[in-house]
Amino acid sequence: MEWVKVFHIMMFTSWFAGLFYLPRIFVNHAMTDDEAVHQRLALMERKLYRFVTPMMLLTIVFGAILAYDQWDYFSHQTWFWLKIAVVALLVVYHLYCGHLVKVFAQRKNARDHVFYRFFNEVPVLGLIAVLIFVVVRPFT
Repeated sequence: MEWVKVFHIMMFTSWFAGLFYLPRIFVNHAMTDDEAVHQRLALMERKLYRFVTPMMLLTIVFGAILAYDQWDYFSHQTWFWLKIAVVALLVVYHLYCGHLVKVFAQRKNARDHVFYRFFNEVPVLGLIAVLIFVVVRPFT
């Protein structure tokens, strides 16, 4: 199970790298009217999203294996269910980022860069919550 935990952490870290960087590209994309820059950023967004989506899925798979291995313990822990809720919200955030990739590619973005600066902070809050739930394990 230690190897599964290693792969879970590796995939989680890789997924979050994408969740941190993709909205940062949105910030820059929302600030440009230049066609060449638009094309470049749309390509970066698409490739990054396609790269980190499998990382998200593997994070979930390895996490599920870890949870299954000790289900008798985890299933009764409030912190675990709160962590799962945060992960579910992060999956929704990830999928919404995929929607935004398409919106930017079609030149249909209606929001300014300030919105995306705040939007960019959501995964930070998710990361903080997950780390607190996993390391501190409140509500046990």
